[in-house]
Amino acid sequence: MPPFPMPPHDIWSQDAFQHPSYNPTPIPRRPHPQPQPGASNSSSSTRVNANSRSSEPGPSDAVTKEFFKHSSAKRVNTDALISKALKEQYPHLELVVVPESLGYGNGCNLLAYAQGGHATFEVIDDKDGNNLPSSLEWLLYLPPSRRMDGNLGGLATITNFGKYLYKWQGHEFIVYLVDGRDGVMPYPIKNYYVLAPQTYHVDQLVLAAGKWSSDLHEEVWVFDQGYWQKSHELFKSFRDASWENVILDADMKKALIEDHLSFYNSKETYQNLKVPWKRGLIYYGPPGNGKTISIKATMNMLFQKDITTLYVRTLASFMGPEYSIQQIFGKAREYAPCYLVLEDLDTIVTDEVRSYFLNEMDGLKANDGIFIIGSTNHLDRLDPGISKRPSRFDRKYLFPDPNLEQRIAYCHFWQNKLKSNKEIDFPDQLCEAIAKITDKFSFAYIQEAFVAALLAIARRSDHRGSRKRDSVEALTEQLEDDWLGIVDDAEDDGDLKKLTLWVEIKKQIEILRDGMEEKN
Repeated sequence: MPPFPMPPHDIWSQDAFQHPSYNPTPIPRRPHPQPQPGASNSSSSTRVNANSRSSEPGPSDAVTKEFFKHSSAKRVNTDALISKALKEQYPHLELVVVPESLGYGNGCNLLAYAQGGHATFEVIDDKDGNNLPSSLEWLLYLPPSRRMDGNLGGLATITNFGKYLYKWQGHEFIVYLVDGRDGVMPYPIKNYYVLAPQTYHVDQLVLAAGKWSSDLHEEVWVFDQGYWQKSHELFKSFRDASWENVILDADMKKALIEDHLSFYNSKETYQNLKVPWKRGLIYYGPPGNGKTISIKATMNMLFQKDITTLYVRTLASFMGPEYSIQQIFGKAREYAPCYLVLEDLDTIVTDEVRSYFLNEMDGLKANDGIFIIGSTNHLDRLDPGISKRPSRFDRKYLFPDPNLEQRIAYCHFWQNKLKSNKEIDFPDQLCEAIAKITDKFSFAYIQEAFVAALLAIARRSDHRGSRKRDSVEALTEQLEDDWLGIVDDAEDDGDLKKLTLWVEIKKQIEILRDGMEEKN
């Protein structure tokens, strides 16, 4: 991806190729080359000699000369200039020009394909003493995505001009990579100029490398700021999510899992019933009660079944939200069967784009294989045409504040997280005690109570340092003194009063409840 957003032209959209103004002629299937009479039986591989150029107009690489001459003068068309120079230099080889990228997610990155272990390449160095470099590269420093772990970042190169001997499946190619910035808008346009004895093998290479370039490699498609991009970070975040760690009503959890799995396993059933093979769900309810973690658990479950997830962050775009909706559903149709995620649906589908969004959902274009999941904290803000119309979003699932049983289960989840901490006593009876005093708390609020309590305990322990008596009882006494007069502990079990976590978490729960009352 270029270092700055490049607006993908409409020509790269899926619909552009159907437009009357764009009428490309499909290239015929190039036949597999037949061995020439009298030739040795070596058609399974082809070789080229990058250093033996009988037709070369001079002792040095003419293409290198032309590129640097061209780069220091007015530009008209880099493709025309490089192609002309290559045909003069390699008259007996076929030339195919392959764009490295056409918009976002499209193109054919031959070098990345080789670096992925599917081919090999080596740089061709000029040894003729022509005082011109064999390649032109930028060396970049890439800062770390997170500095807290002491990562120093790394180095990367951007090639503006390079030439390689490329080997793939027993065939050899001469490959030039050239960055040409033609026209009045100097966006980077990189093309591979591939030379080989027959174009058939170039076609097969481009098919393989192009498919690999468009595939996901431990990534998720994320739509943001008007274009699709691949995110490894989101991939890592959902790979840790599991339905086993999602605390919901048992029947509801079972229904959610079956709803998703049965859809992807029921293509023939939908076809036999003559109904479109598509489905939509809405998760709604107060924030912090499991909507996001349920979506991530589903993403992980579907990843294991080779179902692609497409995640939408916003419709904001330099081309407008309608263009974004077009791109979103175009990508979903391309990757179907897929899982299209629209979190905070009420902020994505506003009144201004509602009509366009609904047309994409159930208009003339088929959406077979697309499962759309939308989530919202404010169901009342959704247009009834979205929230109350089956065949768009077929079912709604409420994620309410957890009941007592679910709060106890969530406390056991934290108990398991802290079992390796020898300084924190967390018996089973504490789970029920905490659950009883967190009525009307969301999971997010209970989590905040645990985090705040543990941080307070850690701060007190650090403050005491060498002066502390290495005794949990001493810390508990101090916490109880601080708590005196804030909470009536007359009903506390005598054993609970001795627990550091219990004393501190009661304090944090009271603070959170006061904040909830002020908000209401």
